[in-house]
Amino acid sequence: MSKVNINSEVNDLKTVIVHTPGKELENLIPEYLEDLLFDDIPWLNKALKEHDYFKNVLKENGVEVVELVDLVSQSLYSEEIKREFINCFLNESHIVNIDKKKIITNYLLELTTKEMIKKTIEGIKKNDIASFSKTSLTDHLSSYPFVTNPMPNLYFARDPFTHVYNHVVISKMHKEARRRETLYGHFIYTYHPQYKNTKRLYNRDDLASIEGGDILVLNKTTVCVGISERTEPQAIEILAKRLFEKTTCNKVLAIDIPKLREFMHLDTVLTQVDHGKFVVHGDFIKEMDCYIIAKESSSYTITKEVSTLERLFTKHLQTKITMIPCGGNDYISAAREQWNDGANTLAIKPGVVIVYERNVITNKLLKDQGIKTIQIPASEISRGRGGPRCMSMPLIRKDA
Repeated sequence: MSKVNINSEVNDLKTVIVHTPGKELENLIPEYLEDLLFDDIPWLNKALKEHDYFKNVLKENGVEVVELVDLVSQSLYSEEIKREFINCFLNESHIVNIDKKKIITNYLLELTTKEMIKKTIEGIKKNDIASFSKTSLTDHLSSYPFVTNPMPNLYFARDPFTHVYNHVVISKMHKEARRRETLYGHFIYTYHPQYKNTKRLYNRDDLASIEGGDILVLNKTTVCVGISERTEPQAIEILAKRLFEKTTCNKVLAIDIPKLREFMHLDTVLTQVDHGKFVVHGDFIKEMDCYIIAKESSSYTITKEVSTLERLFTKHLQTKITMIPCGGNDYISAAREQWNDGANTLAIKPGVVIVYERNVITNKLLKDQGIKTIQIPASEISRGRGGPRCMSMPLIRKDA
């Protein structure tokens, strides 16, 4: 089997990448929450227990769980590559002072490879570095405690890079706070012994933003992408063109969703739970603007369809479609459970999904439709605004 193989959202999940949250969550402080895209500060101790529960559920169901930090560590196997990584990391952390760069580089090189990677994720504090001193005007003017910012969003591993068929999409992240996260994917797919030959459909230095939470692989010929707060239409067109050139895909369904934080990615409002079955936020059951990018012999066409998602998928997937409303038909319940990631499920087999236990109405509706729900606790990990799909980056799904 290929090292990367994703032809479906629901076929048996075999291998998945996750990032276990670390001290980056403890480095969140109230005055900088908005800059780091958090609404609240999760309690790390409890978040770790919840994330471990999630990983154990995956393992108990036969899924191989691979840690992102381990993959990056295996990719930085020489001092030359480590120095390249550190240089990229510092440049993108806006460290321009040469003396400061040398100090931080030497500090990071003194750590083990895995410790170094974790430190770049959790954020380097000024008091971490014994030899740190105020060497620039910026240092004198700022009381900010960090030399480099933490990356608390990284446990939502779906977004920085994701897999489509036998390829990888390395994201161009929309928000400054998340742009460095894609460095880890870049180094994995440049140097990792197993994954360095994986072909890329998108690169972090492409000009338009696109993120993994907006990409759903519906089957071997059809991909669905959200035009969202974080994914721009230009990026979808670029991706479609490359999909048509390099893969079996011949159609991209682009769904225009509101550019709002609560709907930041398509998978916050729509995920697939079985063949022909989806859970969807109630606001998206109505007609929407959809765009069909279809492969032609040497080019492609773009056609607008005003349609419900049910009609759209029925037509283009040529199968009966059932839409299960997140939170049911009650406005308050639907809004609350969507905010708590009730629509963000992770299918590990057709009709078997991991969900947050807190979304009781949605979970009951799923069970009423014959979907087996594996419910996990999420009082803390949900504070970052992401569900089981967001926390997982599938590498391999079994073909049907």
